[in-house]
Amino acid sequence: MYLAEIWRYPVKSMAGEQLQEVRLGRDGVEGDRLVQVRIGDMDSEEGERIVTARSRPKLLGHRAALGPDGEPLVDGRPWREASVAADVERAAGAGARLERSDEVQLRYDILPLLVATDGAIAALGLDRRRFRPNLLIGGAEGLAERGWEGRKLRIGETVIALADLRGRCVMTTFDPDTLEQDPKILRTIVQRLGGVLGLNAAVARGGLVRVGDPVELA
Repeated sequence: MYLAEIWRYPVKSMAGEQLQEVRLGRDGVEGDRLVQVRIGDMDSEEGERIVTARSRPKLLGHRAALGPDGEPLVDGRPWREASVAADVERAAGAGARLERSDEVQLRYDILPLLVATDGAIAALGLDRRRFRPNLLIGGAEGLAERGWEGRKLRIGETVIALADLRGRCVMTTFDPDTLEQDPKILRTIVQRLGGVLGLNAAVARGGLVRVGDPVELA
């Protein structure tokens, strides 16, 4: 097997960027989900909360990348620009705003990495971007990933600890290009794969990984 693709999402719930190499560390892909979309006020009854494309799918229509200074860009603009703030409100509702946090529990819904395989995605015949993986493993046979829970992947000196299969949500139903929703997508995942695809994972030993690197299942 080999590392087929690397993805980073500098702004949580926005489209991400495809990379040729990246450093993996305790917090997953370097620069991943540094900025989140928040709404509400700490002093209000409901408080402040992070919102995602599960309830604000228009966020997927904006693309985030990491700039040379390590700060996210949204559609090529610095994420703190007023025009970006206006776009975020249009996509996520009045009062929605971008805020940066390095706290892992705020950046990730489960674990810092999502690992997917080409075999499982091919079994469904869907665009792999619907599943928002960080690492896409190529050369994986069919649904082999379903037997990988609790095991490790070695990519050079880097070791990734695979936890459990990822339960998929409504975000998979939105076309990554048009944002058109097709509810049948999620129903198909549930009917054919029990609603799970890809694996939640953490970095057991960090290091630099590159597209094309050999991947060993330990």
